[in-house]
Amino acid sequence: MATLVVPAPRSQRHKELRRHLLVYAGLTPFLVIAVFPIFWMAITAIKQDADLYLVDAVPFWFRQAPTWKNFDFLFHNTSYGAWIVNTMLISFWVSAITILTAVPAGYALARLRLPFAENLGIGIFMTYLVPAIILFIPLARVVSTLDLQDSWWALVVVYPTFTIPFCTWLLMGFFKTVPFEIEEAAMVDGCGQFGALLRVVLPVSWPGIITAIIFSFTLSMQDFLYSLAFVSISEEKPVPLGVATELIRGDIYFWGSLMAGALLVGVPVAIVYNLFLDKFITGITGAAIK
Repeated sequence: MATLVVPAPRSQRHKELRRHLLVYAGLTPFLVIAVFPIFWMAITAIKQDADLYLVDAVPFWFRQAPTWKNFDFLFHNTSYGAWIVNTMLISFWVSAITILTAVPAGYALARLRLPFAENLGIGIFMTYLVPAIILFIPLARVVSTLDLQDSWWALVVVYPTFTIPFCTWLLMGFFKTVPFEIEEAAMVDGCGQFGALLRVVLPVSWPGIITAIIFSFTLSMQDFLYSLAFVSISEEKPVPLGVATELIRGDIYFWGSLMAGALLVGVPVAIVYNLFLDKFITGITGAAIK
């Protein structure tokens, strides 16, 4: 016998439609705020210089034909290609150093029942809150002693001073969310403490580890103060420093190339960030619960 499907009342459908409209209407201002800078960078990057300074024109569109000369200037009149390579290498090494340090440190604070482990974790996190402008003076002595001045390797040494404390605190909180029973089961099967960490804890802790990687990678990419203090050779600069110092010459601003440089680095990073957004939120909230 066929089952009779009764359609939802019209009023119920109207309520659902109204609810969705209200949700999207509330999200629209935030979407505009998020997308507008990218839109502004994109149209500025392909505008001609004369078009940028037309005071009687609508600034949100073109009065003259778009051009690619700003990108051409960026790659042929500056060391932008080297800046990108430097930025990626710095971020990679800083992320690797951070994870190799923060994972065992966070696990030890969360699992080994060390005296004052909780207070020690809070103390480590508090070092992240120390302003960079205070730290770069003693760090300059370290960089000078290692003979790394005017090299991007100086930033590889310096950046972990603020990525490791936060990621250690983050992973400590995340490891506490992993049930200790699964480690005990691994130890019963013959794993030691280190083996349980590698085979059991780390595979279920990927959201927290990815969060730490994203945090250290993006923070290394966007820093300006330390790179300004320790690097002055053009070919050794990362993108934030190179774009800000070599595309602003006195009172002359290369606006088109500035926006092109920001666009080429910012948009790919934003796309990658959004691909891992769910794991990033899981890692942050997992640490915050504890």
